[in-house]
Amino acid sequence: MIITDYLRSKRDLTWDYAKQCGVGHGVIRLPEDPAFDICDLSHWQSVYKEFTDFGIKPIVVEPMPNALHDHIKAGDEKRDESIEKVIRMLPIMDCLDIRTICFNFMAHVGWYRTDYNIEERGGALVTGFDAAACQDSGMEITQEQLWENYTCFVKAVLPYAERYGIRLALHPDDPPVPRLGKVSRIMISHENIKKAIEIGNSDFLGITMCQACYQMMGEDLFSVIPEMKEKIFFIHFRNATGNKYHFHETFHDNGDIRMGEMLALYKKCGIDVPIRVDHVPTMAGEKENSGYTALGRLYAIGYLKGLLEGLGME
Repeated sequence: MIITDYLRSKRDLTWDYAKQCGVGHGVIRLPEDPAFDICDLSHWQSVYKEFTDFGIKPIVVEPMPNALHDHIKAGDEKRDESIEKVIRMLPIMDCLDIRTICFNFMAHVGWYRTDYNIEERGGALVTGFDAAACQDSGMEITQEQLWENYTCFVKAVLPYAERYGIRLALHPDDPPVPRLGKVSRIMISHENIKKAIEIGNSDFLGITMCQACYQMMGEDLFSVIPEMKEKIFFIHFRNATGNKYHFHETFHDNGDIRMGEMLALYKKCGIDVPIRVDHVPTMAGEKENSGYTALGRLYAIGYLKGLLEGLGME
């Protein structure tokens, strides 16, 4: 396994924390400043150099830039030009040896929670979802439209992903419910995600194994992971408790998923891909950035490293 951390493109303390934890690879979020040209190699090189000069090698882009991806998922008037820009990203990623991009197909509404202040162990705060408390966004899209937009995207992009050796890692919907208000969701089950992968029919289209999302779907991870082992390109290491309609996140060692057994299963299946800790609790003294606070990430990275070392995987 390649331990990574999720880092924004402007240096902050998370870079220092990652390096001090012994993390040498980055899952990077590209700049969202309009001055950053997603199709300009020199702009990417500037960001890449900042990371490598600091001692962190970018190996995954996450997310696919929202300024493009939102139009693609919604299928609006900017869809085609946005797809063209994604295609132009791929040779740049090849040039910099960034081989994986994590993307989702949640249109209009991204990962969604109804509560950001649920008490977990010791009073730490975590996020949660209750379908009964879901607020209508005022937006609308059907499952048929989503499948059409998804098919258009992968059919257009995959020939270039294959040419440049870039792996597209599809993240499941979070939460994996059929709809949020009038906004439909499609990446909500193992069956649907298999369908999505089959539509692309490419060695360069696979999945981000977000363990908690699959668990909330009600899927059996001990069956899904071996079945999809050739298609797991990236892992989000996260834990939660509950079901798709009512759940909350937890410390990595305090949820429904047996995390050590998950890692042992990846090892047994020969899965050796980038992995990062995902949403973490907000701990004492922290107030902002729910799911991505510093102290919880430090705890989670240490927990992950300890499990990997114990299994001989680091």
